[in-house]
Amino acid sequence: MSEIVRVGKKYVVVIPKSVRKRVGLKEGDLLNVKVEGERIILERRKLDPFDILAKVVREPYEEEKDEKMAEEWLKKRGG
Repeated sequence: MSEIVRVGKKYVVVIPKSVRKRVGLKEGDLLNVKVEGERIILERRKLDPFDILAKVVREPYEEEKDEKMAEEWLKKRGG
């Protein structure tokens, strides 16, 4: 599958809806960008749940408060 897209102002490229749906890409997802020869490759970055928890939960850990915050964070991101 391939589609043609135009590079816009500030080098913005819109990923076609059919491609987004096929790979399950959502707004806010992170992408790795690689170059192989003349090719630009975008790969959806898989989230590491431990990295996410480290960003959401602070020290010192307060179980009730931090678990609620982590749950809200996940709900916002469709987790």
